[in-house]
Amino acid sequence: MISCKIISSLEKVFHNTDIGALEQLERISALKGERLSFQMAFVSDKAVNGQVRVPLKLEGALAEYATVRNISSVSVLHPVNPTAYDEEYLSTEPGLYPDVLTPLHYGSCIIPRYKTASAVFIDVEIPKDMPAGESTITVNLSLPTESVSASLTVEVIDAVMPDFPIYCTQWFHSDCLASYYNVKVWSKRHWEIVENFARVAVKNGINLLLTPVFTPPLDTAVGGERPTVQLVGVTVTNGEYSFDFKLLDKWIRMCNRVGVKYLEIAHFFTQWGAHHAPKIMATVDGEYKRIFGWDTEATGEEYTRFLRTFVPALLSHLKQRGDDKRCFFHVSDEPGADHLDSYLAAKSIVAPMLEGYPIMDALSKYEFYERGIVDLPIPANNHIKPFIENDVKPLWTYYCCGQSVAVSNRFVAMPSWRNRSIGLQMYKYDIRGFLQWGYNFYYNFHSADLINPYCEQDGDEWISAGDAFSVYPACDGTALESMRIIVFADALRDLAVMRLLENYMPKEKIVRAIEDAVGFEISFDKCATSAKQILDARETVNSLLKQAIKETSK
Repeated sequence: MISCKIISSLEKVFHNTDIGALEQLERISALKGERLSFQMAFVSDKAVNGQVRVPLKLEGALAEYATVRNISSVSVLHPVNPTAYDEEYLSTEPGLYPDVLTPLHYGSCIIPRYKTASAVFIDVEIPKDMPAGESTITVNLSLPTESVSASLTVEVIDAVMPDFPIYCTQWFHSDCLASYYNVKVWSKRHWEIVENFARVAVKNGINLLLTPVFTPPLDTAVGGERPTVQLVGVTVTNGEYSFDFKLLDKWIRMCNRVGVKYLEIAHFFTQWGAHHAPKIMATVDGEYKRIFGWDTEATGEEYTRFLRTFVPALLSHLKQRGDDKRCFFHVSDEPGADHLDSYLAAKSIVAPMLEGYPIMDALSKYEFYERGIVDLPIPANNHIKPFIENDVKPLWTYYCCGQSVAVSNRFVAMPSWRNRSIGLQMYKYDIRGFLQWGYNFYYNFHSADLINPYCEQDGDEWISAGDAFSVYPACDGTALESMRIIVFADALRDLAVMRLLENYMPKEKIVRAIEDAVGFEISFDKCATSAKQILDARETVNSLLKQAIKETSK
């Protein structure tokens, strides 16, 4: 016999999970235009010889707007940082972890395995013109000898889901796509794959896309190189520079097609110190070659001259297009205490030319911000407290491999409610932007080698599994979503609905209501410890919104 149960999107069903112990999801509410996600867990207590294919069918008013996918497990060898983790991880042991969402097999069938739990992930794209009210969506499983079903009541609130409410970037690595699919950079097929991945990024709240005017100087060993993905053509004739922006224009048109709102111009100097120039290729008196790189001092005379030619030319071109005000700029990623002099020296070259444009970098020491080292600081979520206490505005945050204790992150071994907690945190503290370094980073440490993302979520045992990417490369050149990216997008939706509610009541009242719902005072170092806390918080917000709309319409 097959047993099945509808559960929230915040659970993770391992193959040894007792689905009887999981909290059944019986009802949930959502706004018009919202993507609502839940799961159906299932298990068979009957052994059979051979494969059993069980047709799955959805019924109800929302069924036609639903997509069902398998939740496939991936092999994880390095689930946690062994020197920095807490007790709230689902597991710290190597094993199979549910993560990647893949199409159903055999024409919408599930494959139940004897005493092995599995789950499918169900998304419902609620239309913006869907009538408000309750409806039931039912999942039916049919066999010749039996049929089972599970149902969920969905209430559609009479309000339309706003756009994603903050600037959000997960660094988009165009070179990784060329390497993984073994295609020539900026070939027709590469552009198709890049656009496929960018479209999925936008669907999940990423509205600021890393734009490689030059090959981004990120996660590269000193002296090493990543594949060239430079969008701006450079020509040097008799020592004078000129620029070709045709590929950049094509990139911007691609961004416009998929809905990218903002352009994140790649860093002008190398990571962790701003000591050198990025790799820049140029045609010099007819010969195509590298003209800057690790052998170039960041503040050297020739690179300074280059930047003073290039930056005004770039801005002039972007202004002509009407795109300059959608751009964000970087100096160098993650300057530390030993890098302040070099960072400030590098910044002094480009900042005067970028006056009036946002310059942002990851920076977690408040003292550095106080000294004016970074104009728009992006502190890690485990170092953000002094920025909050000193009322830094606008305030962004980021996380990566180092944010592994107490705070929200999206590692594969973390529970989804911890991932989604960041929406409540960003609302309370008025966070206006979010950065994470790995949307699709498919290399290992320092980009030495290509990895297999289905087997090496840890970047070849370099980082905690799940840090380097949130989507998987499908064989057809499209991006397969992970559970983690969808849960994070739900956190952004929570944030959007809370801000929408501010049209009807003060923020202080909303914060009190969600803190009452979760049962603790929200802070960046305190995350939910159950799915119920997150679901209760969102249902509280939806209920307040529903009541406010009803009272306003009287």
